[in-house]
Amino acid sequence: MAARIRPTLKSPSKGKGKAIKRAAQLAPQQSGPIFSRLTIVWINEEGIPFNTTGFFARLSRGNTIVSTANFDRFGVVRFNNITTLTTATFTLRIFRSADGALFRTRTIPSGVETFAVIG
Repeated sequence: MAARIRPTLKSPSKGKGKAIKRAAQLAPQQSGPIFSRLTIVWINEEGIPFNTTGFFARLSRGNTIVSTANFDRFGVVRFNNITTLTTATFTLRIFRSADGALFRTRTIPSGVETFAVIG
């Protein structure tokens, strides 16, 4: 938040006084999403991201696969074709790339820009 400028005090003998400077205009508050694409973070119970090298995530609606993306090594996967805030409910499945083993399944509600898979 920007510091506001205080008006200067005029001498009481000269009347009530007036402000010489106005307060600086503040920047508008964030009104839309910060993340433009759906972002998933995979963390443990303490909130620390897993090393997710070699994992990928698949996003689906019903029986239709919508998108597939690889995790980076910091526990984050970004679905570049899913804009936020989401307008539909998705099913997220996380797999290990080496053997295709399913590790986690979660339901992502509509109206989100980020989602944390805990555990």
